[in-house]
Amino acid sequence: MIELRDVCKQFGATQVLININASFEDEKIHGLIGRNGSGKTVLLKCICGLIRPTSGSIVISGKQLGKDIEMPESFGALIDNPGFLPNYSGEANLSFLMSVNTPVMREKVQKALRQVGLEGDRKKHVGKYSLGMRQKLGIAQVIMEDPMLMIFDEPMNGLDKKSVSETRELFKQLRDRKRTILLASHSAQDIDELCDSVYEIDAGRMTQIR
Repeated sequence: MIELRDVCKQFGATQVLININASFEDEKIHGLIGRNGSGKTVLLKCICGLIRPTSGSIVISGKQLGKDIEMPESFGALIDNPGFLPNYSGEANLSFLMSVNTPVMREKVQKALRQVGLEGDRKKHVGKYSLGMRQKLGIAQVIMEDPMLMIFDEPMNGLDKKSVSETRELFKQLRDRKRTILLASHSAQDIDELCDSVYEIDAGRMTQIR
């Protein structure tokens, strides 16, 4: 369970998040919608522990961010454009991000690349990847260590129609395996097809609409 309690975030004189309250249940997909600049990405970064709220609290599985834990204990996130090393392959980039390089971990990397449809391109340098391939690699980075919480900010950007369909199926499989997903998307179809609950952020205020 992720609990947001009167979360506010201010940058200088600009109030970006205003008294955000919500409870995201485990083992479900929760959708965030809103225009660019509405505060979605800032809220996701707060939940990841990358940004501290100005006031209020974020409690994940009973532990408060910034007090009991610095970031969620088992999570992966795709926020903004993922930064990869262009002169190394997709497989090498994911391997660098693994905490321990063992045969078991290498198999996890290869499995994640298979799941996102990059198995045939795993030896290609990332500098030669298309935008869609980089996005798939970012998704693979999130899922490769099989965290309990997965956070995605516009994960379908740059994906072709076939890849979007495959990614939606992947997200459904992850939910069926009792993973919790927070999904920010501009796609009404993504939200309608995938999400168990939907929240709209507008001018820093969040309302549950489903």
